[in-house]
Amino acid sequence: MKARLYKKYVEEVVPALKARHQYANPHLIPRMTKIVVNMGVSASLEKTAVEDAAKDLAQITGRKPVINKSRHNVSNFKLREGQAIGCRVTLRGDAMYEFFDRLVATALPRVRDFRGLSTRSFDGRGNYSLGLADQTIFPEIDLDKIKRQQGMDVTIVTTASDDAQAHDLLKLMGMPFAENR
Repeated sequence: MKARLYKKYVEEVVPALKARHQYANPHLIPRMTKIVVNMGVSASLEKTAVEDAAKDLAQITGRKPVINKSRHNVSNFKLREGQAIGCRVTLRGDAMYEFFDRLVATALPRVRDFRGLSTRSFDGRGNYSLGLADQTIFPEIDLDKIKRQQGMDVTIVTTASDDAQAHDLLKLMGMPFAENR
């Protein structure tokens, strides 16, 4: 069974984008390709910090995260080569649409003093990145079991050729952008 947001994309978003931009080819209509969720952990924290972050990320996304390790020694940061410094998950297909739906419908409204997302976070090629300061905005996380607050970065990769098309796609998918930011 397809995700609810995928049905919305096919039935509502595609015709709206086609009418707005007059695409000659249906393959030119932008779509989401993948969502990458990344949690970086300070190397100065205790050794279980990366494992705790990976456990939280697995609960949020429903996928097992990949542990990122440092490539070089950096003495100023007390960092050694091969030391675990974060974790990430790449979501595609139905898992991507389910995560996007939970992000837009439940997690972002739980952000304190939320007034919408900035429209300046596009990269010029149709991809959007946002940073979340706390993992507890997701309802999957049990507040009693977390040891530390951990932020995360969410990158939404689209097939849009420019930022205006990607903005239209994400706006029609339900992303709450601020009007005058």
